[in-house]
Amino acid sequence: MGAVRKVATYLGLGGAEHYDEAYDYEDEVEGEEEDWQSASERAAKRWHAMNEPSRIVMLTPMKYNDAPVIGQHFRDGQTVIMDVSGMSTAEATRMVDFVAGLAYGCEGRIERIAEKVFLLAPAEVEITNG
Repeated sequence: MGAVRKVATYLGLGGAEHYDEAYDYEDEVEGEEEDWQSASERAAKRWHAMNEPSRIVMLTPMKYNDAPVIGQHFRDGQTVIMDVSGMSTAEATRMVDFVAGLAYGCEGRIERIAEKVFLLAPAEVEITNG
């Protein structure tokens, strides 16, 4: 009796015979190796990104259609200072709503640092007053 069947019987889950089928470990090992390699590659990229000097990007969008540029910088892990003073009040409000949602969705933060100027910081950036 296989180990899984013994545990199933012990737990009162009889009929676990289908768990004792032959298992092809080679396919699993290959998949795990690929997963491990892709995970290690991602970790190496993050390590390199963490050891590069931090960059703060200053952007002055003129229209709401500039939102993807701000989003791309933020998703790339860069801190963004956004000045919406050149936008109409309606578009500026819409842009701030967009970046607030972006910050929330990416676990970052948004702070107002002056009138119509906002700081959009990734989760790993600490913001202090003082």
